[in-house]
Amino acid sequence: MSFAVVPGAPAFVLPERFRRLPRLAALGLLPWLTVLAVNHEAPWVVLDLAEFAALLSLDALLRRRSAAAPWLGGVVALLLAGDALVDIAFAGPGHAVLAALVMACCVELPLAAVCLLLGREAVPGRRWAAGTQCWAGSSSISRRVSSSSGV
Repeated sequence: MSFAVVPGAPAFVLPERFRRLPRLAALGLLPWLTVLAVNHEAPWVVLDLAEFAALLSLDALLRRRSAAAPWLGGVVALLLAGDALVDIAFAGPGHAVLAALVMACCVELPLAAVCLLLGREAVPGRRWAAGTQCWAGSSSISRRVSSSSGV
């Protein structure tokens, strides 16, 4: 199944209060970044700084209703999902795994889904519908491929 932009298609719309979520999540990362920096956890600091910058950038693009917001929403979701996966994979036995699973299921993965939806809704006048082809034969790439293959 693929997703495409279809004018006038029905779409799920998030409530307006969710628009502040990337900024609030970025600010919520600051205390955690300090804890990681104090404990000399350099790889985790770098990953969380990338998430911090991506969340603030997504917030800025959402406020401007930029056409780049869907792409950055996907990047933020990828960073958050990767962070959740790595946290679970490298957690120690016992309570550490449980804590990583709770953080992934209750914070990181829902935030990733919200960022994807916010990015999708950022471009005014466009709705995303499921079940349609992204490149339905109208792109110049598909025309070049079909003309060069003799079809």
